[in-house]
Amino acid sequence: MTTTLLALEPGFFPVVAGNVGAILLYALVGLLLLLLGFFAIDLTTPGKLNRLVREGRPNAVVVTGAGMVSMAFIVVVSIYTVQGKLAEGLIASLIYGLVGIIAQVVAVRLVEWVTGIDIGEVLAAQTWRPQAFVVAAAHLALGLVVAVAVL
Repeated sequence: MTTTLLALEPGFFPVVAGNVGAILLYALVGLLLLLLGFFAIDLTTPGKLNRLVREGRPNAVVVTGAGMVSMAFIVVVSIYTVQGKLAEGLIASLIYGLVGIIAQVVAVRLVEWVTGIDIGEVLAAQTWRPQAFVVAAAHLALGLVVAVAVL
């Protein structure tokens, strides 16, 4: 009598390899979008955001973190909506992500303008400023809106 300790379905490893490849490609697209989102926020914000984050300026860190999380919402939902179609999913994630970046930058700058927030001064501050939470909330809210619009 023989027993098989590891009984795998035929074709198991090719499926796993394909899925691992898809994960890596989506991770690459997600990383690219996060970086593009960061640079878009940096280019449209007074001061050097990457320097402010490295220096640990609390408001810059909160606003940047919120921007990254909101971009992740968009990427995750766009991946979810194209279940099983790799090429379409990657392209859709890229397109939705780029639209999300543009919408986020415009809307957040509009919120800052309407509320009168001097974002450059807020981000550079060494201490917590309540205005940073308004800007961070605008990032998160817009990320959710764009993500749901993708559905």
